[in-house]
Amino acid sequence: MVAGTPKLNVDSLRAWYGSEEVIHGISFDVRENEIFGIIGPAQSGKTTLLKIMNRTLEFTSGSRMGGLVEMDGEDIYHIKDVYGYRRRVGMVAPLPVGLPLSIYDNVAFAPRSFGMKDGEELDGLVQKCLEQAALWDEVKDRLDSLGTKLSGGQQQRLTIARALSHQPEVLCLDEFSIAIDPVTTMKIEDVLKDLRKEMTIILVTNLVQQARRLADRTMFMLNGEVVEIGDTEPMFSGNAKQPKTNAFVSGDFG
Repeated sequence: MVAGTPKLNVDSLRAWYGSEEVIHGISFDVRENEIFGIIGPAQSGKTTLLKIMNRTLEFTSGSRMGGLVEMDGEDIYHIKDVYGYRRRVGMVAPLPVGLPLSIYDNVAFAPRSFGMKDGEELDGLVQKCLEQAALWDEVKDRLDSLGTKLSGGQQQRLTIARALSHQPEVLCLDEFSIAIDPVTTMKIEDVLKDLRKEMTIILVTNLVQQARRLADRTMFMLNGEVVEIGDTEPMFSGNAKQPKTNAFVSGDFG
């Protein structure tokens, strides 16, 4: 696929929890090998949107969606192999959730479950994912240690390595830096800049300057609607098309 062409296409998307509509008919696309930032205050629908994209909204009782979400031109809600689809869309949550396993087994768990048995192949993939997550140098001599014994920032990077072990086409990050220190945050941001060469990244963040540093394009959501989508730098330089966008990125509300 040529860089810049749509990887994901969203058309007239709506979502409900019970009778409450939380996303109101939004449309946009996410392009191949871009970092697509999504900003907006709490209760804007950002996390719900990510759950729709990786088909985990259906785990929430009483939830439903309408409209169209396509990956590579295919309606993701018509894909029969749901588990296979979810492997294509990695997800990193706001707080690190480590498996009660060794560092090595945290990363190897998914590949093993998908049938990878060769030890050398597993070793290579584990090392690659830990290197991509900027964690390898810190843990390579203690891969048998429990992942849950790592620091918070290290656990979040282990979470990223675990998401990468699926070898996803799209990586979704939901407030990945909410519970980690600024130094670790910058390490992960450097990782994401490199990863965009291999995959499409969707970054939900409440840190507007983080979106400015990383995103090629940014979408501003408010109350379940899209206020504006555009190239990031103009949007954050006081040249947004919508007054609400300028107000949000300048810190007037949020």
